[in-house]
Amino acid sequence: MKKDIHPKYDWVLYRCPSTGTEILTRSTKMDGPKMNYKGQEIPSVSIEICSDNHPFYTGKSGLVDTAGRADAFNKRFGALRAKKPAAK
Repeated sequence: MKKDIHPKYDWVLYRCPSTGTEILTRSTKMDGPKMNYKGQEIPSVSIEICSDNHPFYTGKSGLVDTAGRADAFNKRFGALRAKKPAAK
């Protein structure tokens, strides 16, 4: 590898604050705050979704009520469709 052209590639701690999951892996993202992990200062990155809280892995997917939304739209704006101006 050429010197001084590649980003630094080192250990980074990815943390999910909602579940407390910590994943230690190597990455080039080093701009996060330093955390003490097993006696070493390691940069950390906060993530919102991990396998512990993602609906695909937990099986707790929410159903989208598309029929109710369409009915609500038609109730609000259906009258506008019925009142078309007469052609002259």
